[in-house]
Amino acid sequence: MTIATPSIPMLVRESIPLRTVEASSPTTNPADAEARHLAAAIGRGDESAFHRLYEQYHRRLLRFAFAVGRGDETAAQDAVQSAFIAAAKNLRRVESERHLWNWLAQVVRQHLGKLSRKSKMDATAGAPELSKHASVAEVDSMLEESLDAAMATLESTDQQIVEWFYFDRLSHKEIATKLDSTPKAISSRLERVRGKLKRAINHFLSHET
Repeated sequence: MTIATPSIPMLVRESIPLRTVEASSPTTNPADAEARHLAAAIGRGDESAFHRLYEQYHRRLLRFAFAVGRGDETAAQDAVQSAFIAAAKNLRRVESERHLWNWLAQVVRQHLGKLSRKSKMDATAGAPELSKHASVAEVDSMLEESLDAAMATLESTDQQIVEWFYFDRLSHKEIATKLDSTPKAISSRLERVRGKLKRAINHFLSHET
């Protein structure tokens, strides 16, 4: 399937090969039915299904990648790109919405783990754990809570700028218009906020892991 994703901000430099997802025991939950439909349609090469998947999961997956990557926005964007490219190439069947989310999150983890090894970062950065007995769901919940806690340390306007720029994908110019500012001023402010957010995420994860 040829993928047209002009709204994705960065090009994937390397994709992670994954086995085709197989599943059984379908459920009657509407969200699970939608996830199965999307996966099957993407497997048939339906580009509109791929774009629906992107719209439904991009924001959540990017937030997750931000936390796993401990505030490294470049690595997070790259990992999310890899997840969607991997989905287009390998996703065929899932049994539930949770199954679909876990599959996408796994690609993000793998990609960030590979980046952390290449850059000789802390080995736990790509795969933090609450304990050896923690479930994947518990770890994912901890990561998302850490990002929320880190965001809460920012000034309200800075929180809004981060949400607009990274998760709503607004440009510097669009944000400047909303805040009656200039694109250059927004760029400078974002640069400062990045550092604060990264330090806060690392602080909260270091106290959880």
